[in-house]
Amino acid sequence: MREDLIGSVKGARRSKQRIGRGNAAGQGTYAGRGLKGQKSRSGKGVKRGFEGGQNRMIKGLPMKRGFTNIFKDQYTLVTLDTLEKYEPGSTINSDVLREGGHIKGPNKMIKVVATGHISKAVTISAHKFTKVARERIEQAGGTAEETN
Repeated sequence: MREDLIGSVKGARRSKQRIGRGNAAGQGTYAGRGLKGQKSRSGKGVKRGFEGGQNRMIKGLPMKRGFTNIFKDQYTLVTLDTLEKYEPGSTINSDVLREGGHIKGPNKMIKVVATGHISKAVTISAHKFTKVARERIEQAGGTAEETN
């Protein structure tokens, strides 16, 4: 027996309902549109999002509009308190932070922010530094290197 010769079981394939073809067909007279009103007329119905004249819900939720830029650079923030945990004189980069569990996932861009204080002289290489974070690192005797 071949697959292409197997037919459907009787009653498995039902023909679609033909609308507006007389009352004997089951969907005559108003053809499922009800009586009068904008949605019963031919042509377009109500606009998408229309709520009968009151302000549309989407207008009250501005964060749901617009789009998301898929090319936006997203940085993982690293604080000065995090850098304080490392030994003085050590070099801290993305690999060291990943091993320490401070950042997750591969190829994350790092931005050092000035939350907390640092008193140890360490060499930090990151993609970006805030102005205050760079000042505090250099004030502690360390260096802040920007990488691309």
